[in-house]
Amino acid sequence: MTAPGIRDGQDAEDLDVEEVLALVKDGNRPARPAADATPDPAVTHGHGHGHGSHAAPSAEARHRKTSATPWADARTRAARAACSLAARRAPVSVTLEDALGLVLAAPLTALTDLPSFDTSAMDGWAVAGPGPWAVRDEGVLAGQEGPARLVDGEAVPIATGARIPLDTTAVLRSEHGRTDEKGRLHPRRDLQHGQDIRPRGQECRSGDQLLPAGAVVTPAVLGLAAAAGYDTLTAVPRPRVEVLVLGDELLTEGRPHDGLIRDALGPMLPPWLRAMGAEVVALRRLGDDAEALHQALTTSAADLIVTTGGTAAGPVDHVHPTLRRLGAELLVDGVEVRPGHPMLLARITEDRHLVGLPGNPLAAVSGLLTLAEPLLRTLAGRPAPEPYTLPLREAAHGHPQDTRLVPVVLRGDHAVPLHYNGPAMLRGIAAADALAVVPPGGAPAGQEAELLDLPWAAAGIGACFT
Repeated sequence: MTAPGIRDGQDAEDLDVEEVLALVKDGNRPARPAADATPDPAVTHGHGHGHGSHAAPSAEARHRKTSATPWADARTRAARAACSLAARRAPVSVTLEDALGLVLAAPLTALTDLPSFDTSAMDGWAVAGPGPWAVRDEGVLAGQEGPARLVDGEAVPIATGARIPLDTTAVLRSEHGRTDEKGRLHPRRDLQHGQDIRPRGQECRSGDQLLPAGAVVTPAVLGLAAAAGYDTLTAVPRPRVEVLVLGDELLTEGRPHDGLIRDALGPMLPPWLRAMGAEVVALRRLGDDAEALHQALTTSAADLIVTTGGTAAGPVDHVHPTLRRLGAELLVDGVEVRPGHPMLLARITEDRHLVGLPGNPLAAVSGLLTLAEPLLRTLAGRPAPEPYTLPLREAAHGHPQDTRLVPVVLRGDHAVPLHYNGPAMLRGIAAADALAVVPPGGAPAGQEAELLDLPWAAAGIGACFT
């Protein structure tokens, strides 16, 4: 029997402790006791909700709950937080090999005509005047310069990309010509003046703007830049990110044992951040050491520091006390989103920010997309993605008051919610194409839901991890 307030297919283990308590408060008691909904210690990472989750919430924790920022507002604040810093960042000159994924800091202007001379668009013969034509013995290959001028009634074999001899009328494709017993060339079909000749400057003239500042450097942009004569590009530098993994209970290898669990976020966050355009300068594991955290925050030269775990109000949750000790400005202190509501954003100095992610893995992903992605996007000069929606193929249960982010796969013109979407779970997000933004109260089948694409869903992994 399904308990009141939990929709078909919704398991109490999909909810974190606060979600279960919220349902109970509303008179919607889950099928299992609230204690059963506690994240499994074998998969919970870095005390995502603070040690002692079953203890009565402290006054500080209650304050954070009531002062939490709506999800959409939190994303806006994160994007705006980096605006002044982004404006002060000096552009860098990078080689084409290092430019993939960066954003142009200056327009890409052609340094030459493209093509820079009249070229053949096909393999065949360059011909002059009407046929038939006498064919020269020596052909014209790509890379040769100054082929001899043609006279009417003359043809010369020519390769694709080769320079057109002066006074050429057209290029006759190989399959459109035949030679007679005397070696004279005849057309198999009518030939138009200028046919299969790429004239100089057909694509652009020297000085033409090819792409504006703000364009993302894709593989195609690299090809265009090279063709236009560039060896380096002026780009917005990658934001520098340092990842600090907190928690004494974390293992870096082997199976969980004796109350210790594997660190899931250390392997996951650096490549995810690189997919967002960041340069990950360090990954450090600090355990539950307040002094080590303070030292790391005061010495880091990164634009953004990302911490995992320790954002709640438990006895070894050191992020808030350390930020207070540093005099940091809390820009977001809790977000009305599940999973991941204890996430935070702070300005440590004028040029450095910190995003505190909850320790539960899927809650950390929520914080990454809610706070880190908009801030990094602004620092990298990337445009905001165009929002889009798809109808849900199945109902997605929601939180009574907060937005919920649910992993989905895209099938045709629908988004299909995935199971295993609790805050401590990665099984759902590992199979997902996107996260659906589910409003408070949930969304029935057929309702349009905003989607947040995952960086690797639209392109090959190798293409996005630059």
